[in-house]
Amino acid sequence: LRELGNDMIQNTSFEDITIFLNALANKKRLMIINILKEKDRCVCELEAVLDESQPSISHHLKILESAGLIKGWKKGKFTHYDIIEDQITLSLELLNQKLV
Repeated sequence: LRELGNDMIQNTSFEDITIFLNALANKKRLMIINILKEKDRCVCELEAVLDESQPSISHHLKILESAGLIKGWKKGKFTHYDIIEDQITLSLELLNQKLV
């Protein structure tokens, strides 16, 4: 059992799962993902839809981007964001592998 535990601890995929789950463990971030799955949006659009301040939206976007779930790019003077579907799918598959 000790060897099994050591192998599990050394497996970095558990770290990946933790990052993924922590990024989604917030109602606002789940709402952002849901909005972005329809089409890319700028921060100002997310502010209006979610009735949140720009600093709050930016905070949530930073967490989602750090987890690799969304990407941002400049479009004129605005930063737009979109989901990275492949990464979300991969994270869900990894979660399923480890827990089932």
